[in-house]
Amino acid sequence: MTKVHELSKLGQSIWFDNISRALIESGELAELVQTGVRGVTSNPSIFEKAIARSTDYDDALSELVAEGRSVTEIYEALALDDIGRAADILRSVYDRTAGVDGYVSLEVDPGLAHDTENTIAEARRLFTTLGRPNIMIKVPATPAGIPAVETLIGEGVNINITLMFSLDHYDAVTGAYLSGLERLADSGGDLSGVASVASFFVSRVDTAVDRALEEVGNSELQ
Repeated sequence: MTKVHELSKLGQSIWFDNISRALIESGELAELVQTGVRGVTSNPSIFEKAIARSTDYDDALSELVAEGRSVTEIYEALALDDIGRAADILRSVYDRTAGVDGYVSLEVDPGLAHDTENTIAEARRLFTTLGRPNIMIKVPATPAGIPAVETLIGEGVNINITLMFSLDHYDAVTGAYLSGLERLADSGGDLSGVASVASFFVSRVDTAVDRALEEVGNSELQ
């Protein structure tokens, strides 16, 4: 029994905010799951570091380039492979907790943050392509993202809502989630089969506050 397991008993789920092929193939992710980690998140920046700063993807890159894939297609192929394999490792957690934990998150193209319809289409495509119940698609809590969340939840797509910085954001996200559940219920869908997470960017707030405090301290010293 680890401290992370003890936290789980208290209702706290620890998610690992990182992913890479080395983490998966070395067995390290499986070990983290054994110690109590209950989910994994990713984003394009994490994948950029994993791909550009290692040789782990070189063989797959060469094959994809030889196939004539575009840069976007190559990135997606590599990312989906990692996400799918990570989800398979977390599947035991998902099954054991009846879908409460065990998710792996993949982000919709950030360039679609202000495009509701294309966010919906992209989230649907990624969720369907991965074909696993313990996948969450990350959608931003932008004015365009909120209606996308409602639609996707209403279709049974698991959503991790990001870019949340205020209680107003949370209110809007909660409303979209509940409305989505109502739509799913009205269509005869299984409410127990869809999950969602509201992700406050606490670390971003901490960074901004630290910088502001540092500036205040420097001005007082002058």
